[in-house]
Amino acid sequence: MERAAPPARLSFQPADAEGFAAAVNAATPDAPISAADLRRLDAARVPGEHHTRRLAWEGGEVVGALESELPRMDSFVGWLQLVVHTLRPDDAVREALWAEAVATVTAAGAQTAVTRVKEGSPDLPFLLARGWQEHDRMWPSTLDLRALDFAAFADEEARVRVAGFRLLPLTDLGPWDEAQQRRYYDLTIALLMDVPSARRIEPWPFEVWQRRFGNGIEREGLFVAVTPNGEWVGTSQLAQPLPARPGTLHNGLTGVLPAWRGHGLGLALKLAAARAALARDYTHSRTSNHPGNRPMLAINGRLGFVREAATVTLIRSLEAVS
Repeated sequence: MERAAPPARLSFQPADAEGFAAAVNAATPDAPISAADLRRLDAARVPGEHHTRRLAWEGGEVVGALESELPRMDSFVGWLQLVVHTLRPDDAVREALWAEAVATVTAAGAQTAVTRVKEGSPDLPFLLARGWQEHDRMWPSTLDLRALDFAAFADEEARVRVAGFRLLPLTDLGPWDEAQQRRYYDLTIALLMDVPSARRIEPWPFEVWQRRFGNGIEREGLFVAVTPNGEWVGTSQLAQPLPARPGTLHNGLTGVLPAWRGHGLGLALKLAAARAALARDYTHSRTSNHPGNRPMLAINGRLGFVREAATVTLIRSLEAVS
């Protein structure tokens, strides 16, 4: 019987954005992150919000990186998120990194640890064998906007216009003052509550949403479906640049209120946002979808999004961890 590797003796030191990004990119070159990405996320944190970022060292060499923070997607009371990267294919190092990460969020008072790993990565079977359980999964996919055949959807877009709907960027809908932000926030939360995720979201308070999303977003990429009587009934958020992927925007939420579905607004919103992105010299759109979100997956398939391996959300109860 093969003997288990002895525990690694690692030292953990705080990491700045540059050092952490370098470690992450060495561990996962196919999913790069930049120091600018990290600083943007740091600037959006609420004062006093839990966050740690550290590098693991062994013999003067960086062998891993770990981060703990409040989840953005699974922002439930008592949950803290772990991000762990192993730079060395060594089970002892992997064991030590995850043990330190779990100890960090346990000491911070978390009841549940949550993390996300790529399907097919060595971390997935490693964590499943240590008490973690699958909670949800998402399918990331990317669209080359330059290859999008807008003419193929001309008839469907025309029907939306004939029905009297307008698809407008937020820049055309008035000043981005608090009243306008609250109106868009209310629409966003109503749509998020209907996303087919494993557990219904617990929405951020308006002030948290404003800090993390509303301030500094590229409003040219936030499109709203407006009914003939001026009601806001849908949105597509192709508005967040990904500095580590030049020319790429993250397509966040796209959705239409239930009472207004069946008019082709979801597809039309994504097309309108794609045109605006191309006009601003972006070339790619990147998004993620729950497997159960069949209507949006169907729209993305028609547009030409190329699906990648799933990202699996894992959770572990910390109540029995001492």
